[in-house]
Amino acid sequence: MRIGELARRTGVSERSLRYYETQGLLTTERTPGGHRDYPEAAVDRVIRIQELYAAGLHSERIRLLLPCMRDQDGGPSAIAAPRLVADLSAERDRIDRLIA
Repeated sequence: MRIGELARRTGVSERSLRYYETQGLLTTERTPGGHRDYPEAAVDRVIRIQELYAAGLHSERIRLLLPCMRDQDGGPSAIAAPRLVADLSAERDRIDRLIA
């Protein structure tokens, strides 16, 4: 799907989608004409990125986290490194303190 359709389906601006790409959060193929061509799974990925930003994470942390998440449910992958799990637990505790 083209960037405009992804933006429409996720409610995220095209500019933000380009930013996600430059930050390594979202990948895309290019058509022979140079247009971005996103897979269907990009919809779930963008929604997940938005949820992580809303939770207070910054793009570098999200970039490290995304490979260890399942797009459908957000649970940790079996290949998640123990240090990443510990870091995420600490981040969750920080967010809980902010909420409290």
